[in-house]
Amino acid sequence: MKRSLTRIPAALAQLKFKSLPKPGKGPASGALNLEDLRRLAKRRTPTAAFDYADGGSYAEEALERNYRAYRNTELLPGILRDVSAVDPSVTVAGGRFSLPVGIAPTGLTRLMHAAGERAGAAAAARQNIPFTLSTMGTVSIEETAAAAPGGTRWFQLYLGQDRAASLAMMRRAREAGYSALLLTVDTAVTSNRFRDQRNGMTLPPTLGPSTVLDALRRPGWCLDFLTTEPLGFANFPDNTGNVSAQFNTMFDASLNYTDLAWVREAWPGTLIVKGVQGPEDAVACFGHGVDGVVVSNHGGRQLDRAPVPVLQLPAIRAAVGPDRLIIADSGIMSGGDVVATLAAGANFTLIGRAYLYGLMAGGQAGVERALEILEREIRQTMALLGVRTLSELGPQHVRLGEG
Repeated sequence: MKRSLTRIPAALAQLKFKSLPKPGKGPASGALNLEDLRRLAKRRTPTAAFDYADGGSYAEEALERNYRAYRNTELLPGILRDVSAVDPSVTVAGGRFSLPVGIAPTGLTRLMHAAGERAGAAAAARQNIPFTLSTMGTVSIEETAAAAPGGTRWFQLYLGQDRAASLAMMRRAREAGYSALLLTVDTAVTSNRFRDQRNGMTLPPTLGPSTVLDALRRPGWCLDFLTTEPLGFANFPDNTGNVSAQFNTMFDASLNYTDLAWVREAWPGTLIVKGVQGPEDAVACFGHGVDGVVVSNHGGRQLDRAPVPVLQLPAIRAAVGPDRLIIADSGIMSGGDVVATLAAGANFTLIGRAYLYGLMAGGQAGVERALEILEREIRQTMALLGVRTLSELGPQHVRLGEG
């Protein structure tokens, strides 16, 4: 093998070095997938806050089974289709959205990043997808609306024992332009989340020595936490106390179909029930006049070993028929997961952790990066499957794996 030092300049000219992130883009701009954002989020966020978003209930079996079901699912392509133009847009709940993805409701969001729901709502508006504000949000109904006045906003409701307070919240959401109400029904009681208990997750956080030292290793998070408005449930007057105790006072274990009928009468817009896990309950919800259901096991954060939503979709779709609105969440961590969920029977999907990883990794820019990643992956997966529009997707494109 002949060598010559004179060839070094030519060899170097063939190399291309990575450029630094563009000003304003932040560290999340270099993430290639949602797992990259998760790793970055873990580095930049105190353990207690990260674990609150990342963890599940009890042994976290449902959490792991959600992920495993997607890993074991096969996508079945068709060949020799013209996919030079792929369109991932969809119409659901009276809106036309650029992607079949919305941001799910999350609680204590400003614990993850000081920008919290404002960043999520603004990023969703830029992408033209819906943002869902949680009852337990850390930015109020009105402030979230102001953060993204041109965006589509949905409101998630925990129907508490104080029906007057719930009714007032629904009215505020309607007046602030929230077009859909997501009534969550899988929280008759809160479940044990051991990571949170070990981390002393209270509101405000319990500052043991290990918690303080862990947080000090993330000076950017500390500065934001100490210099922005105090953390609290922004839609309630009482913003202090243990997180689990707060949740237990807000939930009503007596919730039943009579209450669903009451909510249907009280809410004039689109009504969607979140937390359906089987065909019979889906049929019953539609029988009570709802406009859609979210097939969800709460991301593995409630009943451990609950059914995996993506695996339940074919049976639920068969039970309710082809024209009912079915949304699904829990375990989605890629555009391929989104496409598999739609092929299995859903019309639309919601992302929770995937959004929070982007938020923790880089605020609004991180959320925007998460959505950019999902869009790219959805478009590529559709093209490789041989479909140009989401209406062409069907069960012929997916072989579901076991959870």
